[in-house]
Amino acid sequence: MNPSIEEKGKCLIIAEAGVNHNGRLDLAMQLCDAAKNAGADVVKFQTWKTEKIITQSVSQAEYQIKNTGSQESQYNMLKHLELTYEEFRKIKQYCDKIGIMFASTADEEDSLDFLIGLGIPFIKIGSSDIGNLPFLRYIGRKKMPIILSTGMSTLAEVDISVNALKEEGTEDITLLHCTTDYPCLYQDVNLKAMLTLKESFHLPVGYSDHTTGIEIANAAVSLGAKVIEKHFTLNRHMGGPDHAASMEPREFKEMVKTIRNIELALGDGLKRPTQKERNIRDVVKKRIVASKDIVRGETLSSENICVKRNDTGEEAVMWDHIVGIKAERDYKRDKGLIFTL
Repeated sequence: MNPSIEEKGKCLIIAEAGVNHNGRLDLAMQLCDAAKNAGADVVKFQTWKTEKIITQSVSQAEYQIKNTGSQESQYNMLKHLELTYEEFRKIKQYCDKIGIMFASTADEEDSLDFLIGLGIPFIKIGSSDIGNLPFLRYIGRKKMPIILSTGMSTLAEVDISVNALKEEGTEDITLLHCTTDYPCLYQDVNLKAMLTLKESFHLPVGYSDHTTGIEIANAAVSLGAKVIEKHFTLNRHMGGPDHAASMEPREFKEMVKTIRNIELALGDGLKRPTQKERNIRDVVKKRIVASKDIVRGETLSSENICVKRNDTGEEAVMWDHIVGIKAERDYKRDKGLIFTL
């Protein structure tokens, strides 16, 4: 990802507000405030013109019917949730004012161009556009950083989509593993598939999380996720298709805290003592000491030396180098052995 949107070694945390504004600008602004206060790096919405992305006959998905309690068509549902470009312009201005990055997923070309004009830091492609070659090629020509969700897709479909972007000149691509179900059961997460994406495409990877709780997002960071996207709501009991599978501000804040702690704990991967360990090591590491009085010139063996905690002496790892040589000085019992080796 572009350094301006991802600090070195720091996971980009996206609060996916999506359509949880319920078509209301005031709720969208409240979501921006809540995401900022919860510690998110980005608050992300979805931008579309309904007539450009769906026909009027498509029914809702099963989870949408369950969560909305309505049998209306997807077209009508999306039309009620659609915000205007002017409203998104106000949301972007408000995000700039309070100091949180604004982003939005565009579902068609006009909305994409509008969002680019607003100054989005990256293009987010939703799972429903995996394999949408005309749109992917259009996006690829923009040559912007891209985050691509891969829900509902096979590895072959991801390959086709990545190639479509790259063939148009885009190289900065991050792949998000995702299971498109709201909420997603733990047994359906298949988090190891995130590693498969990384190994297959040699691209940065992340995780778009639809599970309840914070455990799976934390696990993804531990496995190397560079981006975490989590659906975000003011109240999961509000009416709407995505609230039930979204995280409320207090829990989101806890997730951010644990992710940042995990990042600290992951470190740089070099195996070496910390400074605090070095201080402790001086008094707890086992060292080679005299098990009885030793006179200079005496051959050292398990008969006259042993290993104990001591604040002086050669560390136990030097045992094989010391056994069989002659003592360079006299040692009293329990004194650490020191040699010029």
